[in-house]
Amino acid sequence: MNLYFLFPQMHINSGGHIAQMKFMAIAQSLTNAYPVTYERKEKDVLYLEDIIRQTPTANSDIYVIHWGPHINKLLTKLKHRNVVYIAHSTGYKFKIPPQVPIIAVSKHSQAYWGRYAPNSLIFHLPNEISPQYQNWHQERPIDVLVQKRKSSQYLLKQLIPALKPHCNLFVIDSWVEDLATLFNQSKVYLYDSSEYWIQAGATEGFGLPPLEAMACGCTVFSSINDALSDYLDPSFNSYKLRVYSQEYDVQRILKVVNNWQDNDHEQLLKPYRIESIEVRFKNILSEINEFFLHQQSYQQNIPLIKKNKWQIIKKIINKIKR
Repeated sequence: MNLYFLFPQMHINSGGHIAQMKFMAIAQSLTNAYPVTYERKEKDVLYLEDIIRQTPTANSDIYVIHWGPHINKLLTKLKHRNVVYIAHSTGYKFKIPPQVPIIAVSKHSQAYWGRYAPNSLIFHLPNEISPQYQNWHQERPIDVLVQKRKSSQYLLKQLIPALKPHCNLFVIDSWVEDLATLFNQSKVYLYDSSEYWIQAGATEGFGLPPLEAMACGCTVFSSINDALSDYLDPSFNSYKLRVYSQEYDVQRILKVVNNWQDNDHEQLLKPYRIESIEVRFKNILSEINEFFLHQQSYQQNIPLIKKNKWQIIKKIINKIKR
C-alpha cells in the first residue's frame, strides 16, 4: 500500500502547504508515502496522470487530497479509488462523500464536517509546531511584531500608525524562512485574520502563526475567528484583538509591552509537537485502512440527512424577496 500526498505543485509559500508537507514527512516515518503533483510534472516527483495510467483499476493505494479549490476535480478524477481528505480551511461549499475519510486539522474544521458530512469517518489531527519554535529566553528588542499577509485593514491602517510613536514596531511584508528568530526577538505579536477570511468566504483552518509565536514566548493579541479558538483563550494565554475601539487596543498592547514578562506555553503546545502527532497519525491510518477494507464487502446504506422541506421553501422565498 502506498500513501500518495497530492499537491498542485511542490513549491508554494503558504502555511497550508507547509503543514501538508509536515504531515507527509510524519507519514513517511510510518509507511510508504510519496508526494505527487497534479498541475504539472516536476523533477523527481510522481505525477498523478502517470500513476492513474499505470494503475487503471483501484488497488490498496490511498490518495491524500487537501487543496480546497481543487477538491471537486480531484474527487471526480479519483472516483472508485481510496481517497482521504485533510481538511484545513472550510467554506468552499463542496461535498465529501461518505466513502472518503476526513482528517481535520482543527476542532473547528472537525465540527464543520461533523455537520456537513455526518455519515463520514472524521478524525482530528492538528498541525505540527516544529521544534525550532521554542522560547530561547533572550533579549527582545522588538516590542510589537506584525505580519502584513492576511492582516486586516484596521490593523494595518489604524492600529499600527497609532502604536508606532510609542514602541518599536516591526512589520513583516514578505515571506520569511526563519520566523522563529523574529518571534524570539519580539515581545508582542499581533494577528487579525478575520477580515481576510470573511472576504474570502472561507475560514481560518488552523492559524499557525499565533501558535508559533506563543511557542517562542510572545504575548499574542489576536482575532479568535474560526480555528484560532481551538487554542487561544483570551485573558488566560492571549488577548483578543480588535475590541470596541482603537484606543482600547492601544492601551492594552502598550501595557503588556511596558510590563512584559517571559511566557512559557509548552504545556499548551504538547498536542502540537511531533511526538503527539505521530501517535495520533498512526492510530488514524490504522482505522482508515480498516475502513477501506470494509468498503470492499459492504455498501454505504446510512441515509443522508435531508433538510426540512419548509426550510427549503423559506430560503427560496427569502432569495426572491432580495
